[in-house]
Amino acid sequence: MPWIHATLRGQKVLARADENGNLRSEEGRVEIRYKPQDGKAYRALAGNLTVTPSEKPLPDDHCAEAAPAAAPSGSKYAQEKEKKAASGARFSRENPDLVAGKSSREGEFVVFTDGACSGNPGPAGAGFVVVAPGGVIREGFEFLGTATNNVAELTAVLRGVQAIADVSAPARVHTDSSYSIGVLQKGWKAKANQELIAEIREVLQERPNVRLVYVPGHAGVPLNERADELAREAVTSRKKNLLEPQ
Repeated sequence: MPWIHATLRGQKVLARADENGNLRSEEGRVEIRYKPQDGKAYRALAGNLTVTPSEKPLPDDHCAEAAPAAAPSGSKYAQEKEKKAASGARFSRENPDLVAGKSSREGEFVVFTDGACSGNPGPAGAGFVVVAPGGVIREGFEFLGTATNNVAELTAVLRGVQAIADVSAPARVHTDSSYSIGVLQKGWKAKANQELIAEIREVLQERPNVRLVYVPGHAGVPLNERADELAREAVTSRKKNLLEPQ
């Protein structure tokens, strides 16, 4: 199988492709290499890769055979990765309907939100997925210019909620930001972002049936991963796609 040149969050990589030069993904992920002969292989979400169209595909032997890279046993990185994976698996196991964008509560919207920031502060984006009670899925994102990760997370929550026209409708908004849940729902005192937080609190006060729920981030929960992809797309494209209230 050939390799093609691509970029991953601004960094040049080599990505697996099919015979037609298209990304070859398995379960949404593509094998990539940062260096063709360093003996290390990685897997990236297909949506996070941008193919370089002017470059010609390279033969299979351009990159040496390699096993997926693993963190040293017992390292802090490995422990954190395992912890996230276990947390995501537990969430998915305990909430199969929500993972699929469904709710057991009649008329309830399911929302997943995430923020992305290249540097903190740096170019930032918000991503949000809104699933209506009937199962219709809508996706949106917004480029925020230079901002912090917390601003991106908060804005994603705000835009996801604002996409629901009926202020009385029940909605469960999932975020991997403990900070957002704390300042918006647990009464944490906000030392920064006070104007934005006040705006969101006001919106939530008008929507008594909306509640925020923590979801483990980067742990394989599909709609959370999709919200992350949308947030990163906003950063990359420098564009926005806000959702009309429905």
